[in-house]
Amino acid sequence: MTREPLIPVAEARGRILAAIEPTAPERVALAEAHGRILAEDVIAQRTQPPADLSAMDGYAVRAEDVASVPARLRVIGEAPAGRAFGSAVGSGEAVRIFTGAPLPEGADTIVIQENTERYGDFVIIRQGAAAGRHVRRAGLDFTEGTTGLGRGRRLSPADIALAAAMNVPVVSVHRAPRIAFFSTGDELVRPGEPVGPGQIVSANNDGLAALIAEAGGVPLDLGIVPDRRDAIRIAAHRAAEADMLVTLGGASVGEHDLVQAALAEDGLSIDFWRIAMRPGKPLMFGRYRDIPMLGLPGNPVSALVCALIFLVPAITKLEGGGDTSPRTALARLGAGLAENDQREDYLRARLELRPDELPLVIPFETQDSSMLSVLSSADCLVIRPPHTPAAEAGEIVRVMPLRA
Repeated sequence: MTREPLIPVAEARGRILAAIEPTAPERVALAEAHGRILAEDVIAQRTQPPADLSAMDGYAVRAEDVASVPARLRVIGEAPAGRAFGSAVGSGEAVRIFTGAPLPEGADTIVIQENTERYGDFVIIRQGAAAGRHVRRAGLDFTEGTTGLGRGRRLSPADIALAAAMNVPVVSVHRAPRIAFFSTGDELVRPGEPVGPGQIVSANNDGLAALIAEAGGVPLDLGIVPDRRDAIRIAAHRAAEADMLVTLGGASVGEHDLVQAALAEDGLSIDFWRIAMRPGKPLMFGRYRDIPMLGLPGNPVSALVCALIFLVPAITKLEGGGDTSPRTALARLGAGLAENDQREDYLRARLELRPDELPLVIPFETQDSSMLSVLSSADCLVIRPPHTPAAEAGEIVRVMPLRA
């Protein structure tokens, strides 16, 4: 097998994303759309507020009648929320009004009840209010026919509430991508199964399923596959209805790393299979039959880190998202770091928040890629580009947060 040059991380991610198209749109009830990405703009079906409304409990009056206080006005009725007052407010008149009620015809301001005294059919205004005071104008929030939420937006709880207020019960979103995956290795058993001599408990399937679901995909766990070419091909066939196939392990060049060879006989075309990254050099990408295929390392830490950097952006593009770049931030080093080599390094680290300062980032002393306990304890990954010189404590570095 020819050893191709190591591909830079950014180039590898770009080549993966260039090979992926968003899933088809589907229409879903608004109550089921949280976290989904819009395939079409959401257009307001009504104006909000639909009329000038009172923003406070008090009295609807004419501003000119309360320009000089105290002012004595005759109360001609009331306007509760949800029901308009049927008559106009004339000179020297007031209407008792409640929050959310339409502003009566003739009135142009609201005097809050704290600034009044009521005596039977009359009210004394102790403090006036300029025209428009405590009035929510029609269309203040949005107007019918305007775009409230744009295509490509991931819907938040506030977005769901806005669409509901716009009287939109159903939205068009991209279908949640189905990500099929399997691990390879005769030495692997699932958690809870008997562990024989030389066997290890596989952490990859469950960890990757959680990551896929968190990213917005639908995980399709195809299990653990033995190191046989026929078994690998049978497992890959079961991904026919998926939007992407992910394999774990078997992507290197050892005698038992069979994924590339097995699937090459069955329609796999390889784009690249080695990247300049630590952890995770043996990462493979190509196309298996009609779907993109990503081969992650079998090492559980390497698999999860590579999944964060390559699979999560791929899922984002599959579900219609525009911003596929991993989220990064700046932090100040709490300990010195040695010079980096030709591979982009992702160091597991913890963050210490500092008031009014950049957070302090402290890489773990042990970066062994077999240690899931370190990754679980990490708040972020320190990103060190290739050939970065040695860094001293206090220098600013870029990090990728692992927690909200």
